[in-house]
Amino acid sequence: MTTPSPAPLALVTGANRGIGRATAEELARRGHDVVLTYRGHAEEAAEAVEAIAALGRTAIALRLDVASTEDVARFVPELRAAIRDTWGRDTLDVLVNNAGAGADTRLGATTADVLDALYATHVRGAYLLTQAIAAPAEGAPLLADGGSIVNLGTGLTRFVHVGRDAYAAMKGAVGVLTGYWAQQLGSRGIRVNTVAPGPVETHFSGWMGDEKVRQVFADGTALGRSAVATDVAGVIASLVAPGSAWVTAQRIEASGGYRL
Repeated sequence: MTTPSPAPLALVTGANRGIGRATAEELARRGHDVVLTYRGHAEEAAEAVEAIAALGRTAIALRLDVASTEDVARFVPELRAAIRDTWGRDTLDVLVNNAGAGADTRLGATTADVLDALYATHVRGAYLLTQAIAAPAEGAPLLADGGSIVNLGTGLTRFVHVGRDAYAAMKGAVGVLTGYWAQQLGSRGIRVNTVAPGPVETHFSGWMGDEKVRQVFADGTALGRSAVATDVAGVIASLVAPGSAWVTAQRIEASGGYRL
């Protein structure tokens, strides 16, 4: 009798709600076990773990503030111990850099502190976490050869909304890093891609709670509606699936054709 292969294991940051949670649950539906992280709202993370268990997969939730270099340094050995204790393994197969934060910014009204916070979360945090997991200076990498990384970008690098200039610039940097990481990790069979959502009905975009605003976005979208988190989650899950094994260094916009 052959021993069945273990389920693929994914790490999804910022997965207690929104696109992150939808991604964690979609990956579970497709047979992945999941480590999900949260910065706050531990009760939401616990609910996500329960939802994944109801899908027949195993999940654990670990606290992580990607904007804190100290927290990233603390998190990585904790992650290594947690996956060994929970699954008896030493590697992950998927990393989804989803954790994020928004801010209203525009010339004449933006402070250095706001810029630093956006940079710390979206650029420095994603960089240091990916480096620690996929290419540590010492020790074996946590991301297995043949694995996959998906970075969350934004449609705002293509179209413009007032007040989102700094956020879009940070996500533009993530898109550039995607190509560099794909080149550097490609010899290990690791693929790196960016998924860039358009407007999505989540807590992240507080203005999407207004039905009139949603209709404006729907009217500007080729597919005739605004998006929900599961629309983006499906794209992310598809990118890490075997059928996308020849896709790397790409920016995939999941916007339903917004502002074509």
